This record gives sequence, C-alpha cells and structure tokens, in this order.
Amino acid sequence: MAEQAGELEGTLGDAVRALRLERRLTQSELADRANVSLGAVKNLEAGRGSSTTTLVRVVHALGEDDWLSGLRPVRPTFNPVDLADQRRGTRRVPRRVRRPAQS
Repeated sequence: MAEQAGELEGTLGDAVRALRLERRLTQSELADRANVSLGAVKNLEAGRGSSTTTLVRVVHALGEDDWLSGLRPVRPTFNPVDLADQRRGTRRVPRRVRRPAQS
C-alpha cells in the first residue's frame, strides 16, 4: 500500500511538473501564484509528499480545477436508514421524549 501511495505521489508530481512547464512557469512563479512555499512545490513535483491544501492550491493556480472534480465523493442514491428499515422489516416511527418540567 505504501508503495502504491509513493507511486501515485510520483505520478501526481510528474503531472504537475508537466503542466507547469507547459505554462512556461518556474517553480518559484507557481509557488507565488498558488500562495505556497517554493519548497512545497518542489516536494510536490518530486513526489516526496505534500499536503492536500498544497495540491489543491497548485492545481488551481495552474487553472486545472477540473482535475480535482474526479475526486468528489459520489452521493448515495439511497438513504442508509431506509435500507436498515427494510432489513428490519418495519419502518421506524420517531418517538417523542417528554421530560418532566423543572421547578
């Protein structure tokens, strides 16, 4: 699993580097645009680990916000409570809890 994560970091770093070079930006210019440190950009491109914030800022600075859209979670098309109710065979009826009045 750790090897896969390292490979993915390297792949992401290579892709960020390619986009940066395509846009004819230096690492320093990209860092300024993304409002991150130069070291953060270097680490990201080298695949040495990076924060999610750095990745998002850099991708946004490169104008590739669509890149991240594939990472959005898929919303379930069902309510998990309804599924649980079906398995129980009954529909849960909410109960009202009455508390004694305080004096």
